[in-house]
Amino acid sequence: MKILILGAGQVGGTLAENLANEANDITIIDSDGARLRELQDRLDIRTVQGAASYPTALRQAGAEDADMLIAVTNSDETNMVACQVAKLLYKTPTTICRVRANAYLAKSELFYQRDQTKDLDSLRGFPIDVLISPEHLVTKHITRLIENPGALQVLEFSKGLTRLVAIRATKGGPLVGHELSYLRTHMPKIDTRVAAIFRKDRAIMPEGNTVIEDGDEVFFIAAGDHIKSVMSELQPLVKPYKRIFICGGGNIGQRLAHTLENRYQVKLLERDHERCVMLSENLRKTVVLEGNAANKDILLEENIESTDVFCAVTNDDEANIMASLLAKRLGARKVLTLINNPDYVDLIQGGDIDVAISPQQTTIGSLLTHVRRGDVVNVHSLRRGAAEAIEAIAHGDHRSSKVVGKRLDEINLPEGTTIGAIVRRNEVLIAHDHLRIQPDDHVILFLVDKTRIRDVEKLFQVGLTFF
Repeated sequence: MKILILGAGQVGGTLAENLANEANDITIIDSDGARLRELQDRLDIRTVQGAASYPTALRQAGAEDADMLIAVTNSDETNMVACQVAKLLYKTPTTICRVRANAYLAKSELFYQRDQTKDLDSLRGFPIDVLISPEHLVTKHITRLIENPGALQVLEFSKGLTRLVAIRATKGGPLVGHELSYLRTHMPKIDTRVAAIFRKDRAIMPEGNTVIEDGDEVFFIAAGDHIKSVMSELQPLVKPYKRIFICGGGNIGQRLAHTLENRYQVKLLERDHERCVMLSENLRKTVVLEGNAANKDILLEENIESTDVFCAVTNDDEANIMASLLAKRLGARKVLTLINNPDYVDLIQGGDIDVAISPQQTTIGSLLTHVRRGDVVNVHSLRRGAAEAIEAIAHGDHRSSKVVGKRLDEINLPEGTTIGAIVRRNEVLIAHDHLRIQPDDHVILFLVDKTRIRDVEKLFQVGLTFF
């Protein structure tokens, strides 16, 4: 595919790296010449220095014959206008736009829906085919972690029917120290599949005789209502969370408080007085506090030692890290920390900070969903981009497809790839060798090596006999 990426920041640069490695024709536009040179030195891409929304810059980048435009600059307005210019002047087939400000997102009439009209001349609103809100994605990610105590990552497929969960195996869990085959004996009525195990950052492809060790990072897949039962096998039962403390009242903090306040006791700490006033007026049950989270006295005064989850979600990585470390030392049960700089994530996760959340990786997965070849409807980037989980729809028949009609043990999967589950007509079927893939099945795959994604895409592409 020929893809234009507008914005060479963390998301734009990471996306360019992902897509360039998959043999796409990538051009990236940004006004920062030094950043563009740095990317061009590392990646096989074209770069254009200029204003991303200007018609001249888009034409220079090849907008006339581009298949897709992805606007991820730091300016919502630039992203929205660039999509409009590309669609109206250059008839770009697909436009994807990152929008952060809730003031825009709250007005759905600003954006036309692709399936509502095919007539570009009659468009009303910004012609954006796919709208992505990082704040919304991060809020959903944090909410799932709070709803599933003990999880490191919770990913949904097929509208929540099935979930992929990452969990740290801990001494005291019934399965720890036993072979995976013991799980079926111990829980005969619950079907699950361990998709991958990471031990000291080394991927292990699970077999029935694989022994789970204390400290393993285990990825398993199961129907949504079986998740908690399987988690209880891998670590001692964690009590449901009740008290949530949010540090930072920005877009993410406000969204998170609004999402949680009807089910949990929520406190939100914000240092800006005017923002505090606005938050207290808009949040119904959340206790809004004014102050600095790095102030030990404030945390002690608010009984931080009885807090179940401390979420640091300000725009400042260093402030988030310091506030999280302080909260943990003062007795908070679990600490979730928002980290924008990807270089920090590996440094801090797993110590005093329980889970480091990267908005870039959360956003990248959503973007890749719309770029993958074949009918891929879900992509989740895992382990800081090294692994990937995808949901692909099988099409065709036994003559035109490499997967339809075949038993799972007959499919020639790329090395390091496992099929975790199949969703068929809203029924979750955990992957077993005897299952056959039928047309329109949603197949959920886990790749420990995401460089094999092209081979997986080819498996799900339909041959010419289908047409």
